[in-house]
Amino acid sequence: MKKSALSLAVLATVALSGVAHSADNMKPIKPSASSVLLISVDGLHQNDLDWFVKTHPNSALARMVNGGVSFKNARTPFPSDSFPGMVGLVTGGNPRTTGVYYDDAYSRKLLPVGATDCAHATPGAEVQYAENVDKNQDRLDAGQNIPGLYNNLDLISTLSAHPAKDLIDPAQLPVDPKTCTPVYPHQYIKVNTVFEVLHANGLHTAWSDKHAAYDILNGPSGVGIDDLFTPEINSSVTDPSLPGGAGPDFTKDNLNTQRYDSLKVKAVLNWIQGHDHAGNSKPGTPALFGLNFQSVSTAQKLNVSSYLDSKTSTVVAGGLAGYVIDANGKTVPGPVLEGALTFVDQQIGQLLNAADLNKTVFIVTAKHGQSPQAREELTIINDGAMIDALNAAWASKTGSAVTPLVAHAMDDDGVLLWLNDHSEAAAQFAADFLVHYAGTGIGSDAAGNKVAKSFTSAGLKKILAGHEAAEFIGVSAHDDRVPDVIGIAKQGSVYGGAKLSKIAEHGGDAAEDRHVGLVVFGNGIHAAEVRAPVETTRVAPTILKLLGLPADRLKSVQLEGTRALPGVAE
Repeated sequence: MKKSALSLAVLATVALSGVAHSADNMKPIKPSASSVLLISVDGLHQNDLDWFVKTHPNSALARMVNGGVSFKNARTPFPSDSFPGMVGLVTGGNPRTTGVYYDDAYSRKLLPVGATDCAHATPGAEVQYAENVDKNQDRLDAGQNIPGLYNNLDLISTLSAHPAKDLIDPAQLPVDPKTCTPVYPHQYIKVNTVFEVLHANGLHTAWSDKHAAYDILNGPSGVGIDDLFTPEINSSVTDPSLPGGAGPDFTKDNLNTQRYDSLKVKAVLNWIQGHDHAGNSKPGTPALFGLNFQSVSTAQKLNVSSYLDSKTSTVVAGGLAGYVIDANGKTVPGPVLEGALTFVDQQIGQLLNAADLNKTVFIVTAKHGQSPQAREELTIINDGAMIDALNAAWASKTGSAVTPLVAHAMDDDGVLLWLNDHSEAAAQFAADFLVHYAGTGIGSDAAGNKVAKSFTSAGLKKILAGHEAAEFIGVSAHDDRVPDVIGIAKQGSVYGGAKLSKIAEHGGDAAEDRHVGLVVFGNGIHAAEVRAPVETTRVAPTILKLLGLPADRLKSVQLEGTRALPGVAE
């Protein structure tokens, strides 16, 4: 299908408009869809999408790109973690308004897990909302203990649709000092979500994601999502109750990740048919529903993995994951990653075939990308040793090692530090230390073998400390959640241990972390290509406009002036 082009004048206006006119976001429009199916293919770069469509012209993704609105320069929020990325898609906001910086962050106001004497406890708590909050993180059902599950994984369909009530262990949550009660993920987010807006208007909502902690998408009301299906991805592939205990989780081999993703696709197919995620009852097809895929992400991060050879339909063990150099010297997906992209495409094809495209709009994008793509750029830096050295230097300066300088560190392919001393001087001390921190890390050769790689300045190209870090995010230095130090990584810097266990990460500010695919396809959508920069936060007001509701019902849209995507819902 030949693509049309949006007018250059319109695109220029879109690119330069930082704040929406109030009329744009307040006015309801005639709905162009009765359902929006949102899909996050975690890790999907725009160049992955371009390559796959070119090399697989008859694919489902090619059909969507060629027949829908394709945004060539979409960017996720920073930090490019799963939580702020997903939260941005459904709130229209960046961390400065949502308060969600990472799935493992820090609050200077909350109390640590297990606090009971709240009147005398010292504020300051790690806020980790991942598999750690499950009642049993080793089980696919997060501790619901579904009988016979490990003999038949399809029984996961009986998983509770209300993880905050049934799957999350309150003893693993930070504590509110005012009420001395646990803070559930949905209570931590500062703004409402599209799920809440739709629910409040009597519309049905559903979503599937990788942890019970995605309860955060329910929003502050806690009831935005009617059917939230969250099998635990970081659980054991085998029955953890057997002798030997828990084995490798679903992320350690890409074929197991595909098995995991397939379970969620079945839930979405049931929603398309108007059922609940288990295929029971008939509440009707949700107004907003969807899922995230993990298969592309693990295929980018693993060093080696098994994969299905498309030519022979046989499983190959120990294939190189990530990207390879082709005959033209270009970095392209290797066999494991191509297999993952093909798998995701086939699953999306199932959803396209099942959906009523006269009523449904698909939005395909990604919570985050991944960096580096080129294996030769990789330098893994031992962040544990780095933080220990920083704390030792601070102890030497202050004469006391009782309280370490670093209260919490979150380092994937960037550095976020929250300090026990929240002063400008302490933040600058940490920044100066990182500038001078050098050593030898781990790289990879073309065959996937570990090689030594030296690094300087802690692998960082820019370090923001104190008020500069707050200004970079767009909040006051008194914000209780903003990191004291933000380190922007040099291309290829990844923070981990002493093994070549991963060859890419996300969370940072590199183009490969944030430049993701974004396609809108379905009822009333005309083929177009948009090259103007857009933020993925613009998906949220787009969803509301597609469904005929004013976008300003989202608090982040009001605060940030987030506009709907150009060429869609207009």
